[in-house]
This record gives sequence, C-alpha cells and structure tokens, in this order.
Amino acid sequence: MIAIIIASHGEFAKGLLQSATMIFGKQANIATVTFEDHETSDDLKIKYQTALNKFDTADAVLFLVDLWGGSPFTVASQIVSRQPAQMALIAGVNLPILMDAFTIRDQPLDKVVAHLEKSGKKGVRRFEPETHDEGN
Repeated sequence: MIAIIIASHGEFAKGLLQSATMIFGKQANIATVTFEDHETSDDLKIKYQTALNKFDTADAVLFLVDLWGGSPFTVASQIVSRQPAQMALIAGVNLPILMDAFTIRDQPLDKVVAHLEKSGKKGVRRFEPETHDEGN
C-alpha cells in the first residue's frame, strides 16, 4: 500500500487530513508535514525524514503538497528525485484528491499518480444554478 505525506505551508495539511478522516475514516501510513514561518528548508527535510521513518512497510510514498514551487514542494522534490521508482510528488492537493488517493493507494504508484492528476482537475467545479423563466 502506498504511504502518503500531505505537506503544506501552515496547518493546511493537518486540516485536510482531519476532514478526509471525518469522511473516509482513519488511514494507516499517512503523515502530515507543516512548514511554519520561522522554519527553514533544513527543518522541512528533518520533518519529511521523520514522517518517512514512521511508515510501516510501504512499497511506495506519495507526496501531496499544497503549492508547486513552494518550500514543501522543493524539499519533497529533492527527496523524490533520489528514489523516483518508489516515490512521487503531486502539487495542488485538495480534499477530493486526498480522498481519491485513499481509495486507490493499493495500486501501482504510476497508475495512482495518473489517476489523481485527472481526478484533481475534476474535483474543481463551478456550480451553475438553473435559471427559471419568470413568465417573460
């Protein structure tokens, strides 16, 4: 089963996991990493390594981060680059992506990543109320 690290600026990652857990239930091999104002990239590296060390027997690790190019992304990309066959990184995490990841994390990492890229885009939708003709 794929282990998942959710990472963000501030507490966003913790909130996402809390919401997903309310809807989907508690999951194994999930960690959150938060990047705070006073922290450096070195602090993030330590947090990521701590999270990786907590996982049971994960065949692969998926990093879901908040923002492309931000510090959580940059540090995670360095880690993933060292083990691209066992790790992947997706930026732009949202609740639909996370919940979808929970449902398919027993599949191969490359298939999970491809699926989440598509489903993440579908999770962002605009509501358009029906218009009613008022007799005009």
